[in-house]
Amino acid sequence: MTSSPSAATTVLSDLGGCRPWQEDFYRHLHQHPELSHREHEMAAAVAERLRGSGYEVTPGIGGTGVVGILRNGDGPSVLLRADMDALPVEEATGLPYASTATATAGDSAEPVPVMHACGHDVHVTCLLGAADLLARHRDAWSGTVVALFQPAEELGDGARRMVDDGLAGVVGPVDVALAQHVLPGVAGTVGTRSGAVLSAADSMRVTVHGRGAHGSMPQAAVDPVVLAAMIVVRLQTVVSREVAPTTPAVLTVGSIQSGTKSNVIGDRAVLELNVRTFDEQTRASVLEAIRRIVVAECQASDAPGEPEFELFDRFPPTVNDDATTQRVRTAFAEHFGELATELPLQSASEDFSDLPTALGVPYTYWGIGGTDPDAYRAAVEAGTVAKDVPVNHSPCFAPVVQPTLDTGTSALVVAALAWLGHRAAR
Repeated sequence: MTSSPSAATTVLSDLGGCRPWQEDFYRHLHQHPELSHREHEMAAAVAERLRGSGYEVTPGIGGTGVVGILRNGDGPSVLLRADMDALPVEEATGLPYASTATATAGDSAEPVPVMHACGHDVHVTCLLGAADLLARHRDAWSGTVVALFQPAEELGDGARRMVDDGLAGVVGPVDVALAQHVLPGVAGTVGTRSGAVLSAADSMRVTVHGRGAHGSMPQAAVDPVVLAAMIVVRLQTVVSREVAPTTPAVLTVGSIQSGTKSNVIGDRAVLELNVRTFDEQTRASVLEAIRRIVVAECQASDAPGEPEFELFDRFPPTVNDDATTQRVRTAFAEHFGELATELPLQSASEDFSDLPTALGVPYTYWGIGGTDPDAYRAAVEAGTVAKDVPVNHSPCFAPVVQPTLDTGTSALVVAALAWLGHRAAR
């Protein structure tokens, strides 16, 4: 038997008591971000909080992942997930708790600025609050809560590493998986969506080969810069001419590297592309079109070598289960009223779905607004949302602390209680 709305009211009656520590915790996380697979301090802080709330804690899954489990009698097992990692972005919010942290990234020895530019600090704080509230009010529900804190979402391999590191054996049977993301939008709102919600993402590195020469003697060269330019132009037709207008897809050339000097024609060019699609057929079609065009342009330029292709940073699509989403949508409507909205299709990507897919359970993923309501509505009225409302990964992305934290915490509690049953009266 699922819980009634009164269970959510009971559990959330202590939301005000969580607010002070959550706000302090959030500001600390925001000021001390850590890059993917290096979330050591955050993981330790998460584990300490979970233990304090009475959870069985298993740290170090997939490297820096943390799982807390609270068993509370018979009933469903609900997995709630938050991601933890930050980005190599220099913060420009001007907040008093803005990050000035730096760290080395990849193979480089040079430090880069680090910022929670995607709101993962919000996600962690909200899940810790929800976990604490559910632990305080065990008399209002029964079942098992699995609070999962995942590393390295930004690299797309954090969820898979947790799975490969024995996650299923740690969490046991799970009935449903739930997750959320803070997005640009009115703070206090919660948006759900059935079916496709986030795109699949594929990054591709393409190396094309030319023949180097002096810049004054182009007739002796096969210029890889011109070759790369022709590839970029032709790739613009993949989405506009090979994908149906009713099928969303994105193909972006984000980087071109070639040459070392203005008067030297180099011998190669490296292009990095990013593809976003919402179904496997479109995904395969676009990736094949890229290969076909690159090969053809290399042949047209009489390139001396075959092009090379490398796929990396691959994210699965996020496709919400209809029945699961409807259950959460109903619970949100009962609790949030008119603040429960429809989430638009998102072209961003996530690796959350790797978790429920591996565990063989349905899932749903929703969004919460993080923009000051007055500022957002003013931007809408002025038609300047794209310019004046910072989006995720922007150096100016900074969700307002409240009501964002209250909303995200409440959403996790309400969604979990849509499954967790009442405890039997004693």
